[in-house]
Amino acid sequence: MTDALLPLALSQGDPAGIGPDIALQAFAKRAALGLPAFVYIGDPEVLAIRARQLDINVSIAETDIEGAVTRFADSLPVLPIATGSDVLAGRPHVANARGTIAAIETAVDLTLKGKTRAVVTNPIAKSVLYEAGFGFPGHTEFLADLATRATGQAVKPVMMLAGPKLRAVPVTIHIPIRDVPGALTEDAIVETCKIVAADLARRFGLSHPRLAVAGLNPHAGEGGAIGSEDDDLILPAVRRLRDAGVDAFGPLPADTMFHDEARTRYDVAICMYHDQALIPAKALGFDDSVNVTLGLPFIRTSPDHGTAFGLAGTGLAREQSLVAALKMADAMSRLSKDTP
Repeated sequence: MTDALLPLALSQGDPAGIGPDIALQAFAKRAALGLPAFVYIGDPEVLAIRARQLDINVSIAETDIEGAVTRFADSLPVLPIATGSDVLAGRPHVANARGTIAAIETAVDLTLKGKTRAVVTNPIAKSVLYEAGFGFPGHTEFLADLATRATGQAVKPVMMLAGPKLRAVPVTIHIPIRDVPGALTEDAIVETCKIVAADLARRFGLSHPRLAVAGLNPHAGEGGAIGSEDDDLILPAVRRLRDAGVDAFGPLPADTMFHDEARTRYDVAICMYHDQALIPAKALGFDDSVNVTLGLPFIRTSPDHGTAFGLAGTGLAREQSLVAALKMADAMSRLSKDTP
């Protein structure tokens, strides 16, 4: 198989969620959407049952990785991973957690070995995985651990929400808002921005990415009148970045960073906490934004939504974000300077 024909690796996510639904819906429209070939890593029986529930007439073919691209023309290629028990749409079960984890591990292993071009992950239910003893806060941290174990080198994963109108990165992610000021450090801001700048150049074709750095406080602290973090942490971080050759500027008042004209001045917004990044990203591109993990030794994208158990098997789930994730992984792999 030549590099140009390598498929993408799509993990099943929680099989009781909408991962099987949107994979089937995307595959059924593959020609009209111009989708790159992908191999679904998960339980083929779950897919077959879900296809009947959704009245989607597709052929599902169990395959090895070498046959995936050839199969993609007329069948959805599946690398089988058994679930732990019967799967009911919308009814997650801890017995299926092992299969969910194994699908992610397999996708990463295939990509690191150069057998697939990139990892695309369907949504997982962290509460279900925690019940099974999963020891990571989420997908991103697990992927970083897999990369570290495979390569022997520690990596710092950085989450970026990328859509047609905005790329946004939170420096701190899933922590209470009251803990954000204590978690922010000058070093953390600098390290995050350097990873973002490097990956935008390496995998997005932006030779000199422009980073707009948001302030933490209203009006970026108003010269210290509304908090000192902007002057004491963020401004020195921006200065260090500029000294290191990174085109970063700020801190900027976050309330004026995301309107149409402002977004023309930068390639990515660096935000200080989760909602400061994700609210504008989702407001500007809810159905077509993609969760991208930067800083890994492989490409990883994911739909920008959760398992949506209430929609599984109903036909109401929308595949647009998965389609965007598949297309972005394809584009990144073609632009990347180090993809196998």
